[in-house]
Amino acid sequence: MLWLARAFSIVLLIALGGAALAQPRAAGVGTQLVTTRQTADTVSVFGQVVAGRESAVAARVSGVADDVPLRVGDRVQEGDLLVRLDSELLQIEMAAAEAEIGIAEAGVEVTRARLERAEKALRRAESLRANSTIAEAQLEDRVSEYAEAVATRQQAQARITAARSALERARYNLDNATVRAPFDGVVLAVPAEIGQFINAGSEVARLVDVGSMEIEANVPARYISALTSMGGVEAVTDAGGGLALSMRAILPTEYSATRTRPVRFDILGGGELAAVGQSVTLQVPVSAPREVVAVPKDALVQARGGWSVFVHMEGKAVPRPVEIGVPLGDTFEVVRGLAPGDEVIVRGNERLRPGQDIAPQRVDAQATGQGQGAPAASGGAQAGARQVAN
Repeated sequence: MLWLARAFSIVLLIALGGAALAQPRAAGVGTQLVTTRQTADTVSVFGQVVAGRESAVAARVSGVADDVPLRVGDRVQEGDLLVRLDSELLQIEMAAAEAEIGIAEAGVEVTRARLERAEKALRRAESLRANSTIAEAQLEDRVSEYAEAVATRQQAQARITAARSALERARYNLDNATVRAPFDGVVLAVPAEIGQFINAGSEVARLVDVGSMEIEANVPARYISALTSMGGVEAVTDAGGGLALSMRAILPTEYSATRTRPVRFDILGGGELAAVGQSVTLQVPVSAPREVVAVPKDALVQARGGWSVFVHMEGKAVPRPVEIGVPLGDTFEVVRGLAPGDEVIVRGNERLRPGQDIAPQRVDAQATGQGQGAPAASGGAQAGARQVAN
């Protein structure tokens, strides 16, 4: 009988251990809180990237191209060499202008001495005439000689001014024989070739300032008033990259055929790969901002007949159907089903069962990726906006 009691105890312990192992463990999940965000109704408008500054850099003086170190696609900084013209003749002209200044300055010294002599002779003649020592005709001769000396001095000084102007012109020509980049940019074209004669005003290189690119879009005139009262504008390139924009100017023209007005937008961020002529789609606001409930996109789970989320309630995962609206970055507008402050599961929600025990841990919104089956942002955007072509 003793061995039967022992055997019964062993069987009982095994059964109790199995029952303990059969108990479901709480599922570890990540959660976030439902928040509110500001949004506005938008309309999709097509635009393109335009250069805020593009220049056909021209030569200021004529000459033969002696050095052209550029290639199409090169990045240059303000002051970098674009083209250097042959400067031998210009240096000769510079030296000649400097010599002319020396000659003119020597002429001034000669006229200064002549003027001093004429002035002394005039003063002596005036003294003698006062004593009736010389004739009136002699005094008039001294007056004429003095006036001639003054005029000669003025002429010599004018020659100095002309010589200095010639020197400045020669220095200008010599300095501008080297054509430099007027701003930071990328070389789009290099028409100049080594050995080619370049006329003053001829294009030697074409630059585009990649740091001043803008977006131009033709916005329907009826939306202009709403656009001016809004802040930033979001856009997507044809390659799928996002752009953050800010309206810079509404151009004072309107196209009667489409009833649109050209609007320029500054690129605030995300435009590193933007290229002139690249197509973009802007989400232009057409209404005043409104506050909406927003749920993280990773909380959305495909359910029969729509979307649902799991809400953390007293340690359990409770499913709740939701109706979503437009995408708001990494969240979606909630039309019905959630309230601000609800704690929704964003990690580990793919295999949860209704009412399952959970061990929630709050996660940072920036650390989450796209949830399983969450609707694509582009689809949501198209559902909440209309397309308007330029």
